[in-house]
Amino acid sequence: MIYQLPKISLILVSLLSVLCLSCSGQSQDTTIQEEQDKPVQETVTEVPITSIGEIPPPEGFERLSVDSNHIGNYFRQLSLKSDNVVYLFNGQEKGNQHAQYRVLDIDVGTRNLQQCADAVMRLRADYLYHSGRHDEIGFHFTNGEYAAWSKYANGYRGRIVNNHLQWNRIAKPDSSYSTFRKYLNLVYSYAGTASMDKEVEPIPFSDIQPGDVFHQTGRPYGHAVTVMDVVVGSNGDRQFMLAQSYMPAQSIHILQNPNTNQNSCWYSWDETKELITPEWIFPARSLKRWK
Repeated sequence: MIYQLPKISLILVSLLSVLCLSCSGQSQDTTIQEEQDKPVQETVTEVPITSIGEIPPPEGFERLSVDSNHIGNYFRQLSLKSDNVVYLFNGQEKGNQHAQYRVLDIDVGTRNLQQCADAVMRLRADYLYHSGRHDEIGFHFTNGEYAAWSKYANGYRGRIVNNHLQWNRIAKPDSSYSTFRKYLNLVYSYAGTASMDKEVEPIPFSDIQPGDVFHQTGRPYGHAVTVMDVVVGSNGDRQFMLAQSYMPAQSIHILQNPNTNQNSCWYSWDETKELITPEWIFPARSLKRWK
């Protein structure tokens, strides 16, 4: 005997089947439409920063306007290394790799000479050299005597005898950059933060410009860093970028700002308070300018 469903039951089964198919179809169509409505995700390739001038200013700030001959314009053209690693003069990596924001593509040398104040002098001297202002290049030694690049370029070589600088003309005149680097090594050997005290003078923060320095003498050690760039906000506020070498001699690098949680090289400062950098704290009113 074959049992047959009543007509009413058959009708209900048919209706349920239609409803199920209808819901299933609606869900699938909606999913397809949602996928079509999603925006296409584009792959964003980060543009590498290859020079100081390419480091973006903070939001709402613009770079301080300087003319083409200003040291600030020279600094903005300086190249940065791609590996962003700070190396010591002997080729080893520095133990602390967290102080730098970027590393300048400038040689360290092979001797433990280009340390903190030396790097400040290097940046200034390189600017003057490449600007053709050779007669302005010179630095005081710790004993107070002055060593001019023009004299070294003319073949004179200096050495300290009984705490006095003696010059003897023992070489041919040569103003090439390789000879200039040898002159700088002589300066590094007998100059430092103490001798820099004769070269710089305090200035107000409201007048900060690229090429200025934060400088502190000390016994036995002090420190010095260079202001590499300055930006100005719409309300006149100024922020700045710093570069340093350290002990032992190492790659000159743009400093991270440890006073913010962001990855930033831009500093703001109240000149009546200390300036905190990754490896040194400068006292209030330590901003200075070359005389």
